[in-house]
Amino acid sequence: MPSFDIVSKVPMHEVDNALLQTQKELTTRFDFRDTAASVERTDEGIVLRANSEGRVEAAYGVLQEKFVRRKLSLRCLDPQKMEPASGGTFRQLLKLNQGIDKDHARDVVKYLKDQKLKVQAAIQGDAVRVSGKKRDDLQVCIQTLRAHDFGIDLQYENFRD
Repeated sequence: MPSFDIVSKVPMHEVDNALLQTQKELTTRFDFRDTAASVERTDEGIVLRANSEGRVEAAYGVLQEKFVRRKLSLRCLDPQKMEPASGGTFRQLLKLNQGIDKDHARDVVKYLKDQKLKVQAAIQGDAVRVSGKKRDDLQVCIQTLRAHDFGIDLQYENFRD
């Protein structure tokens, strides 16, 4: 029985490349001179730092530009509240959304059932497995899912015949 998985993953090597490009631009641009602007990846996500709130927002704009250039979805970034840090600086945490949470997975399964396609969808951890009798049904299912906006970035992988 043919099947495929619906997942939401962020390629971390591309995120690292975007972060390196952002850091390089922050160190070379004239308007970031003497602002102590920096960007780094931690276990929680991406941390932006600068000496003013406006510079943190500008650094976030540069990061978004680099994400778009590297063909990364901006939906994977979840900006948290900006907060003052030590030394008169400000910091902002950007969490990276990985995997499909239960609510979005239920939405995907419900949407597939409402479309009356000849496929079965099952939630498996932070992915959704879709199976059907024919390969053509699965391809129609992928096209239908791409046309609908679930609020997260979806990828389709592990297509088996």
